[in-house]
Amino acid sequence: MSGFDAGIRKVAEYAASRIKGSEYRLDPDLPVASVVEISGRRSLGILRGLIRGVGLRKSLWSALCVGRGVSFRNRRMIKVGKGVTVGRGAVLDGLSRRGLVLGDNVTIGPYSIIETSGVITDLGERCVMGARSAIGSHSFIGAAGGVWIGEDVIMGNRVSFHSENHVFKDPSQPIRDQGLTREGITIDDDCWVGANVTFLDGARVGRGCVIAAGSVVRGEIPPMSVIAGVPAKVMKMREKGGTL
Repeated sequence: MSGFDAGIRKVAEYAASRIKGSEYRLDPDLPVASVVEISGRRSLGILRGLIRGVGLRKSLWSALCVGRGVSFRNRRMIKVGKGVTVGRGAVLDGLSRRGLVLGDNVTIGPYSIIETSGVITDLGERCVMGARSAIGSHSFIGAAGGVWIGEDVIMGNRVSFHSENHVFKDPSQPIRDQGLTREGITIDDDCWVGANVTFLDGARVGRGCVIAAGSVVRGEIPPMSVIAGVPAKVMKMREKGGTL
């Protein structure tokens, strides 16, 4: 590797470390041409965030990185930490009683949607994602009943949250006229959520859980559980030697 190439890598690593707030090292096999291309896209994303106003911070290092075609709705009710990335085509709507909050270094995958209210006649609660949490592409968070996601939660593609239910007790009345129930959804810190997982209203997932791809999650899930199925059930515990 030439001195020029090494210099480019060092500059990129320094900038990424400042934005992320921790040491950042590129894969040694990453071509320098790719480093330049990726750095250019990130710079354009930060510029988009600054122009849109959502990412405006005291320092350039804490600016939001915004992909092409991102839509921010009710942006005054959206709060973001430093180093947040929102992928191309995503839609973030902060309209709710307590808004949308994204912690430091949160990543929202491309074409994902976060809605904090179902309808304007009955505002929703809020959506909170803790530091270093990420959700994959084409995901959906419906946070009318409130969605609280802890820190260091990693989620695959096409994950969905549905934090309200329709009442349907009276068969003589249209379901849409019978009202809603809202309990909210909570995922504690350090969980791994596979692709295509669905969270239903009232789900409470404890710290350190692993959720298999395609699961439908409802009710209370104990900490350190490995769960799978429709509806999801505890298959085993993560502690060494711990099984049910």
